[in-house]
Amino acid sequence: MSSFARPLSSLANLHAVTSRARTLVAALLASSAVLLAFGAAQAAAIVTTVSGMTVGVQPRINEPYLAGAAPKTYANPSGSPVLHGTGVYAIYWDPDDEYWSEWQNSIDEYFARAGADSGSLASVFAVDAQYTDKSNRPASYSQTFKGAYTYTHAYPSSGCTDPEPFAPEDQIPAEFGGKPTAVCLTSAQVAAALEAAIAQSNLPRGVGNVYYMLTPPGVTVCLDGGTIKGHCSDYEGSSEESYEHSFCSYHSALNPGGLATGDANTIVYAMVPWTAGGLGDNHLLAANDRRAGWECQDGGIVPGEKGGGYEVQKIPDEQEPNQQPCPSTAGSCDFGLSDLIINQLSLQQENMVTDPLLNAWQDEHHYENSDECRFLFGPKLSGASSPSEIGAGTLSNQAIDGGAYFLNDAFDLAALRLPYPGVPCINAVNLDPKFTAPNTVNAGEVVGFDGMQSDIALDAAIGYSAAGAPQPNYATYKWNFGDGTPEVSGFAPGAPQCEAPWLSPCAASEFHTYQYGGSYEVTLTVTDVGGNKASVTHAVDVVGPPRPASSGGAGGPGSSSGGSTSGAGSSGSAAGVPAPVAAATVMSQSLRKVLRKGLLVRYSVNEQVAGRFEVLISSSLAHRLRISGTPATGLPVGSPAELVIAKAVLVTTAGGRSALHIQFSKRTDARLAHVHKVSLMLQLVVRNASSSSPATTTVLSSFTLTH
Repeated sequence: MSSFARPLSSLANLHAVTSRARTLVAALLASSAVLLAFGAAQAAAIVTTVSGMTVGVQPRINEPYLAGAAPKTYANPSGSPVLHGTGVYAIYWDPDDEYWSEWQNSIDEYFARAGADSGSLASVFAVDAQYTDKSNRPASYSQTFKGAYTYTHAYPSSGCTDPEPFAPEDQIPAEFGGKPTAVCLTSAQVAAALEAAIAQSNLPRGVGNVYYMLTPPGVTVCLDGGTIKGHCSDYEGSSEESYEHSFCSYHSALNPGGLATGDANTIVYAMVPWTAGGLGDNHLLAANDRRAGWECQDGGIVPGEKGGGYEVQKIPDEQEPNQQPCPSTAGSCDFGLSDLIINQLSLQQENMVTDPLLNAWQDEHHYENSDECRFLFGPKLSGASSPSEIGAGTLSNQAIDGGAYFLNDAFDLAALRLPYPGVPCINAVNLDPKFTAPNTVNAGEVVGFDGMQSDIALDAAIGYSAAGAPQPNYATYKWNFGDGTPEVSGFAPGAPQCEAPWLSPCAASEFHTYQYGGSYEVTLTVTDVGGNKASVTHAVDVVGPPRPASSGGAGGPGSSSGGSTSGAGSSGSAAGVPAPVAAATVMSQSLRKVLRKGLLVRYSVNEQVAGRFEVLISSSLAHRLRISGTPATGLPVGSPAELVIAKAVLVTTAGGRSALHIQFSKRTDARLAHVHKVSLMLQLVVRNASSSSPATTTVLSSFTLTH
């Protein structure tokens, strides 16, 4: 019935190292020394406030990943805004031309391709559609690339202390351009520069647009004043504390009036400093571990001098699907380095779409979407994981508008909502309706249609009531049996709505009866919680008498389920007015439950009708049980005498499907309470709303109740 049913074992080629890493980390965490080393990282939330600014941080160490457990809750309790489609701007703050042209080219192409590919279910960003806000509109990566711009305003004086600034030995020979500009910028300085760039070019504000601020190598960004205990994009290589506080990127939002609702003055943005290292580039440092980029793409833990010292190897090795052979036309082999930055852009995209104002979709520890699946990458599409001549692999797991990328999986909320398939991290959305049509059947036979074969990734989520309260939301199934009977729609098992009171019925699997012979096209349409739709159609051949011309194209008695047997239906019409199409099914065979709550009947009609339900018992059995009733009328000629022992009025204003309870009298309840099993009949008589010559349809079915 559900989801991207990709067993984790199918990721062995990518996740073997991941499993070893988790095992090693679990063992390490058992020691008190390592627990102390991780204490600061565990205490700090991923969405946190540092120096007065609330940010969503991508740290180098990810706690949900290390813990190896899914979140207990992942929710948006207040229905805070998500993004429903955005314009995207990339701003490179680069006054000294340190952001190489090939990197800008690949990043800008990524943004353009992601915009062109908006709406594709084959993209990791399609997973976002299951996340909603009070508007009940799905989050969307539907985006338009508004272009890129290089902001050349000079950097201000350093507002923070770089945990490990360039040292004399870091100097690169002059023929390779020397070392990059060294400056340490606070998050407040970054925010001020972004606001200035937006004002300078009269760029739009509001949650309809997002900004990516990018800085080149040599520029360190800190959320606070820095030092080895600061929260910075750089870290002191021999200090585990410095490493654990460091980050790869962050996102935030600015608004002088507050961020509660995100008005027209809001600026939603991500800050992505250069954390890709310099391997393969003669202009940049390559040997120093602290500037190697693998940890911000694939994660890992570096060795330390205190806390016991440990290391988890790269998970897997750094992947650069867009690297070029050495030597390149530019002389250096650094084209692929921007792939690591693109992965950070994708992580922040997931977070900004689902949590743009830092108050929407998070778990109980304030981890965001990308944090739940950090360092997990779906099945490869191309390339190899083995290191190339510059020490990086070329794996890709995403094809976005023809571009190859290695991007983190996204979190699937359905894994928390339903037990199957329970795959929490996926990199695409499956929506594949399936059912197997019955073989040739006879008219009047009950046949089944099982839509639970369908593969639906986004099959369960959270929606919101009119008052804004969270409530369950599920994928829906709709059947058109091709014979003119009303379409049947509803949820799948697992959804509370499938149970009484009948807010919406189950419809993933259905029984149906064809009254006439012929070939019918049966169509199943599935709509997932993101609003994506897909259909499949199969033919069913029915052997039986042809449809009478007077039936007006309508089908037979409709569907039956729950063990009831659909009986014969009769109709009468005058002046060529088609008789209404109706079906009725008893939903419970428990005599005890029926006597307590009434007889639950599910019915469908194809138009506005008025009529009645009658519960019948044979006169002979009624006599033995001493149950009284009125004689039943309208039965087929030659039928045994029946008594009406319960009834209910049916009036509809349009065609459709619903349910009602038929109550027995207290005297009848008392008589039936002493029997082990009783066979009854249900008669439905309806007439349409024609003012001159209404047509009537009678549907009769038998059922048995047992204690």
